[in-house]
Amino acid sequence: MSSPCPFAIDPMVGDLNGETARLRALGPITRIDLLGVPAWTVTDHALARQLTTDTRLVKDINAWSLYADGVVTTQWPLIGMVLVDRSMFSVDGAEHRRLRLKTAQALAPRRLEELRPVIEQLTADLLDDLEAAGAGGAAVDLKEVFAYPLPMRVVGDLMGVAREDHAQLLDWYKKFFSVMTPQDERLEVMSGLDVYFTDLVRQKIADPADDLTSAFVTADEGGEPLTEEEAIGNIKALVAAGHETTVSLIINTVRALLAEPEQLAKVLAGDVEWKQVIEESLRWDGPVSHLLMRFATEDIVVGDTVIAKGEGVVMSYRAVGRDTAVHGETADEFDVTRSTANRHLAFGYGPHICPGAALSRLEAAIALPALFARFPQLRLAVPDSEIGNLPVLTQNDLAALPIILN
Repeated sequence: MSSPCPFAIDPMVGDLNGETARLRALGPITRIDLLGVPAWTVTDHALARQLTTDTRLVKDINAWSLYADGVVTTQWPLIGMVLVDRSMFSVDGAEHRRLRLKTAQALAPRRLEELRPVIEQLTADLLDDLEAAGAGGAAVDLKEVFAYPLPMRVVGDLMGVAREDHAQLLDWYKKFFSVMTPQDERLEVMSGLDVYFTDLVRQKIADPADDLTSAFVTADEGGEPLTEEEAIGNIKALVAAGHETTVSLIINTVRALLAEPEQLAKVLAGDVEWKQVIEESLRWDGPVSHLLMRFATEDIVVGDTVIAKGEGVVMSYRAVGRDTAVHGETADEFDVTRSTANRHLAFGYGPHICPGAALSRLEAAIALPALFARFPQLRLAVPDSEIGNLPVLTQNDLAALPIILN
């Protein structure tokens, strides 16, 4: 499959900062190549807000002409990001609101506060593991030992996933997101996830418990139960998004602070709140680089550009976060005192804004101060220039973050 697009997104993520700058230089909306498939991408904050609320752009893959015409098939490595089960992530309008309702209730502020002591205990346990792994000044991967297991334990407990299954799920999602995974193997992973979550849903139908999966399949004050297909689709996407975004948020924030010791000192002295740090990290180096995809149900005119009916549109949220019209000429710099830090779209915008955004923020707000309180001398074990991204085209995911604790 060939594509005439002038800008190919690097699947190996060799220079994310450079790619972000080059994308922004091409204008607020431009054509890109996604592993041989053409699409539009948006890099402008105001335009992203406009298009994520435009009802002419839908999540239904059947509106994508390349898919309907058989040009894009299941052999495209990114197919799993757009060919998804029926869920709140794949429908729009009233159906989207119905499928999202129970998730919104489960993640309401009061429910999240009930989760706080659970997250605090999980964090303390993992800090013990981190201390043991880094004993004697040994380098330890903060991602593998701390940032990776924490959100999976949180979202797994929320969804009713058995702890002994977390390692398998983490392995599956690693393979699913990596562009290095052969497509046949990725399809096997997708099948394995289908089987696993189908079994989980059926188990909760037969024996409901106090978890979100059970809430999906039972009738209560939150409305009628979801169908088996809808529950499976919701759960698969929530577990994927619920751990990946928080992993990146934690490690990207730690990396940014360690690269800016003067800013870290302000945070540790209490001159800057952790909430502000988290928002600046989300703006500057958010968890999602490119969010796939919405499809035009009719021609959409954007300035001098026409998004033709049937074309796909990507939101390049990392580039959107560097918009100088919103954040000034220093938008490419990490600055924990930035007044516009919370004016970002790292979790999306509009009806499909990430339902787990508040949970991710809560986990980071607990994990980050606890990490630096326990290990105030924390530092990188390698030069920052040696830290690279995983080959994940859509996610901003570091391969590892080697640190020394004291």
